[in-house]
Amino acid sequence: MCLAIPGQVVEIVDEERRLAKVDVAGVQRNVNVGLLDGNAGAGVAAGDWVLIHVGFAISKVDEQEARATRDLLVRMGADYEQELEELKASVIE
Repeated sequence: MCLAIPGQVVEIVDEERRLAKVDVAGVQRNVNVGLLDGNAGAGVAAGDWVLIHVGFAISKVDEQEARATRDLLVRMGADYEQELEELKASVIE
């Protein structure tokens, strides 16, 4: 199962390639935030919350929505745990 999981942007690590370090439940990984550049609000910045799917931030969300989504995913159990394990194993540089 592929899920969109919430994470908080820690920093923009490569402006040109549109990569940001995002924290997802204590796991920090680089994700591409370029898909959000055309949206109102001009992209993302440190502190913003995003939904991540296969290495891309696909939507910007507020903190309340991010926490509610994470709580729902945690209740899903094994599927969420598998997604976190896959995130831990992934690397985008």
